[in-house]
Amino acid sequence: MPIVIVAVALLGLAVGSFLNVVIYRVPSRQSLVTPASHCPSCQHPIRNRHNVPVFGWLLLRGRCADCRARISIRYPLVELITCLLFVAVALQLNHLHTLAALPAYLYFSAMGIALALIDFDVHRLPNSIVLPSYPILALALTLAAVFDDRPEALVRAGIGGMALFILYFSMAFAYPAGMGLGDVKLAGIVGAMTGYLSLSALLVGAFSAFLIGGLFGALAMASGRASRKAHIPFGPFMILGAFIALFAGSPLVHFYNSLAFGT
Repeated sequence: MPIVIVAVALLGLAVGSFLNVVIYRVPSRQSLVTPASHCPSCQHPIRNRHNVPVFGWLLLRGRCADCRARISIRYPLVELITCLLFVAVALQLNHLHTLAALPAYLYFSAMGIALALIDFDVHRLPNSIVLPSYPILALALTLAAVFDDRPEALVRAGIGGMALFILYFSMAFAYPAGMGLGDVKLAGIVGAMTGYLSLSALLVGAFSAFLIGGLFGALAMASGRASRKAHIPFGPFMILGAFIALFAGSPLVHFYNSLAFGT
């Protein structure tokens, strides 16, 4: 397991570096391949030795090597958070005895980070990320279910994906101003990923998204940072809810049952 953790951590750093490109370029429909990584201020290509995740930013002290313009701290934070999340996901899936599903949940982690930040930035969940994730995650979860001999988990994932998709679609149909179609499309993925784990994870993931999103909206309005008509991106809360379900789904359900029923 230690070798797996080191490999996952290094993969997380590399993926986090790529996610910075995705987050910056996908909303403006730029190529992810060309041009090479460059300073947004002077357009000078970033040297290979400065393109090492996290350490490159520290080496440059947060400034471009050529024009000395400031480089946002968000770049190394995305790389570091991706690394830490990858490691945490690997440890949790090992604890849940379903390490075969690691590729699926690492992909979901990377996708979730990118979508959350894009949604915060431009209030969109790009189809170019969401839609291809359906077949990729369906294949990854199917292979995991076959390897672990857990067909019931795959059935749960299908039911969870459809249930959450229908729920969000109904909400968007009833109140289009409050729920975007991007959220509806993402809901199917979140439902499948939490449903694969357990029914309790599915319920915790869905409830947590609405709870945290509602609290965030209330605080934003109370502080004057948003009005009642302001659009608050909901994708990040859906993704956060999914990770709460992954790491604390069963304990939270047990805690609720002990409070409500004394069991």
